[in-house]
Amino acid sequence: MVAAAVNRDMILEWLADVPDPEIPVLTIMDLGIVRDVECGNGVVVSLAPTYSGCPATEVIESSVIAALEDRGVANVTVKRVLSPPWTTDWISDIGREKLRDYGIAPPERGGSKRALLQGQRRVPCPRCVSDNTELVSEFGSTACKAAYRCADCLEPFEYFKCI
Repeated sequence: MVAAAVNRDMILEWLADVPDPEIPVLTIMDLGIVRDVECGNGVVVSLAPTYSGCPATEVIESSVIAALEDRGVANVTVKRVLSPPWTTDWISDIGREKLRDYGIAPPERGGSKRALLQGQRRVPCPRCVSDNTELVSEFGSTACKAAYRCADCLEPFEYFKCI
């Protein structure tokens, strides 16, 4: 399929099937990292990395190219967009629900490092919704998550940190 035969809406629809390699219940569209799609002499997909050191960035870029090439799109380019920097506020409402259903507490909207440092935050348990939770470690299975434990249902869970 030549690039002229595809349009931006088709590409966005196809990108909604590309999973995040670290949290496979989320897609790159759920994360809000797809910043733009241009169709013309090829397809250019602009992506904002979740943070500069994220080990999944290159995997995501390769997955985008493969997903479009698998649908017959030739001449696919991925462009990294660093400004404005990605923020957890860009995670869609559907993405936040998917995180919660998967057992990961989604980040608060409008959160920032400054807000994090102003006192102990109560992160609701994604399983029982109790806010009687405690931080176990600032570091979870990936750098973007922290480990928590619920004092009511006694289940451990991760919290997707605000960026």
